[in-house]
Amino acid sequence: MEMSLDSAYLLPLIWALVIAFGVAMYVVLDGFDLGIGILFPFVPSDRDRDRMMASVAPVWDGNETWLVLGGASLFGAFPKAYAQLLPAFYLPLALFLFALIFRGVSFEFRARSERSRPLWNVAFAGGSTIAAFAQGVILGAFVEGAGASTEAATPFSWLSPFSVMVGLGLVCGYALLGATWLILKTEGPLQAWCDTTAKWLLFGVLGFVGIVSLWTPFAEPEIAARWFSWPEIAYLSPVPILTGVLALTLWRALATGREKAPFLCAVALILLAYLGLGVSLWPYAVPREMTIWQAAAGPKTQGFLLVGVAVMIPLILAYTAYTYRVFRGKVRAEDAYH
Repeated sequence: MEMSLDSAYLLPLIWALVIAFGVAMYVVLDGFDLGIGILFPFVPSDRDRDRMMASVAPVWDGNETWLVLGGASLFGAFPKAYAQLLPAFYLPLALFLFALIFRGVSFEFRARSERSRPLWNVAFAGGSTIAAFAQGVILGAFVEGAGASTEAATPFSWLSPFSVMVGLGLVCGYALLGATWLILKTEGPLQAWCDTTAKWLLFGVLGFVGIVSLWTPFAEPEIAARWFSWPEIAYLSPVPILTGVLALTLWRALATGREKAPFLCAVALILLAYLGLGVSLWPYAVPREMTIWQAAAGPKTQGFLLVGVAVMIPLILAYTAYTYRVFRGKVRAEDAYH
């Protein structure tokens, strides 16, 4: 019995960490290639757009593996949360998946089209922007508790000023990741353009992070108590301090013309914001209604599934690392994706 109780406590905790890790990997890896699509309409020339697509062509498909891992893990490990959250987010999830599909189609068709290339440019940029925005809206609605079961719930319960604001913030954050990735992967006028753009995007990201950080605790008393009561405030105070340090480091890296540091700082900045939201919502699978232990599948089911995940995650990490290593280095004009 003691062993069973330990498993019932530890396995949901392990699965929560697995899903959090998968989502973090998706946000970082698919975030920068969605960011490239968001920036697509604004670069100076179509030749630059070719180079932008070439910088992610070898990796963009594999980046979405983490999305599949996160969704499948939620379904298998926390079926009660999956069953409750999915109906609440049908519309934004459908919009998100449609945008990803349209973006993938446009990625391939643009490379082989001449007359219709402007149309596919719009499709790629629109699909990327809508996918990023839909992710942010889902996140914002989740934080607000749109997935909670209430009699007043409607098909549009996920739509609110807060969720829209988080959607716009995520678009800005992904654009920053895309700009700093291009600083790392390109050179010449395109790199200079991305350097200038990243500075403006940094201000935008900090603005949205500040708004979310103030809005969330004021809107939810439980989150406010977690962040501002003693001794929690002592443990959590490094988060905003680190955010400021990272933002300053990123700005200085951009100002001094460094190439790797801006991307690494942008990744760290996004992950720190993700950590802050995680701390605010812990330990709920459905905010303020269902904890990870209440939402969990049985210990035997979680234990069985964990064996497969323990094999798959190292394999995914290995081929991801190998792909990025093989295709490291600058993308030049002659490497344009066709």
